[in-house]
Amino acid sequence: MAEFSQVLRGRRMVRNYRPDPVPDEVLERVIKVVHRAPSAGFSQGHRLVVVTDPAKRAELAAVAEPWYLEKGFPPWISQAPVQLVLGIREASYHERYTEADKLESGAEEIPWPVPFWWFDSGALFALLQLAAANEGLASGFYSPAFPDELAALSAVAQLPDDVALAGVITVGYPADDPGVPVAKLAKRRRPLDDLVSWLR
Repeated sequence: MAEFSQVLRGRRMVRNYRPDPVPDEVLERVIKVVHRAPSAGFSQGHRLVVVTDPAKRAELAAVAEPWYLEKGFPPWISQAPVQLVLGIREASYHERYTEADKLESGAEEIPWPVPFWWFDSGALFALLQLAAANEGLASGFYSPAFPDELAALSAVAQLPDDVALAGVITVGYPADDPGVPVAKLAKRRRPLDDLVSWLR
């Protein structure tokens, strides 16, 4: 196991994978982080579909990859030996927040100024990326913007009707990545003071 600072430095979006399969025991360690992911009120609305079947992976890629190919990217979704379909069940949050200990004034569900189901799905995504990096794996992410493509991905992944697709995480061993060089990214990184303010 690597030090956390090393894992964090190794986390980035990758769009080039070796064809080597990911051993089951390694993959299981990665996906177990779903039990450690935060969820508002411990609603546990996360849903994850692990896709290693070559035919299903090809079906997922057939939905999303053409857009990338048209933009000049090499095929990468179809390359990844694992795809993690990240879903979220909003109803789990409403069910939890209508339980007696969560009812406001004893009668009303909170107004949800922030849709925490989406917030929590992003937190799980980050944990999955870090867990993959800790195992020496690379990961990427895609989620088409068009409703028909989202519906098609959900159908391939056999998501239930009450689970919304947040996106798909590609996982595998990294090949030489033709993406943006790390040094170039460092030059584009905004100063910390632009991103963080302190109230002391």
